[in-house]
Amino acid sequence: MSKVKILLAEDDPNLGFVIKDNLIDKGYDVIHCVNGLDAERAIFKDKFDIYLLDVMMPKKDGFTLAKEIRDKKDDTPIIFITAREMQEDKLKGFTVGGDDYITKPFNFDELIMRMEAILKRSKPLAPEIKEFNMGAFTLKVDELKLLHGDKITAITKKEAALLEYLAKHINQPVRREDMLVKIWKDDSYFAGRSMDVYITKLRKYLKDDPNIEIQNVHGVGFKLAVKEA
Repeated sequence: MSKVKILLAEDDPNLGFVIKDNLIDKGYDVIHCVNGLDAERAIFKDKFDIYLLDVMMPKKDGFTLAKEIRDKKDDTPIIFITAREMQEDKLKGFTVGGDDYITKPFNFDELIMRMEAILKRSKPLAPEIKEFNMGAFTLKVDELKLLHGDKITAITKKEAALLEYLAKHINQPVRREDMLVKIWKDDSYFAGRSMDVYITKLRKYLKDDPNIEIQNVHGVGFKLAVKEA
């Protein structure tokens, strides 16, 4: 899945560095510009998922830049970052096409929450990953196939769902109850016995690779243990 790409326009180099560094730590891809003109060049050269624009910038202020962005029919979300708290400034920000407004000094977690709320509304959800590499095996969930070199094993929907759940938590213990509720929609004794049968089948499928094993975790459930070859 590709990273969310952010254009950050902030003329204070120290604050800009802190914001960029924190965003990168959260897994975002960030381009930082220190004035409005450089930000304009970056925006019209590349594609971004969201713009974080300081209002008071040299060469071109954030409001002017936002208006130019909207004039070019670019509907990428815009959050203004500013020290200006006057109501008329906030209203102007929305008038020129801003989606949100955060005032300095701000809590970084609040910025993240505002960004993510806007991105959820504006960006379609990325498709869930339905292919997993596990040691020498590849699980193709939607195709109900388990690949090992040239060997293709057809598996059932239940087997695929169970192995998918384990593959999403490689080398991590997973609770029996969570697996039963997620896949069987039932955590009764009989559902548990059924799951044990499927676990046995999956172990047979995976036995050709000594570096992968579905382990019992006492008092918890199971773990798909994968060693590096």
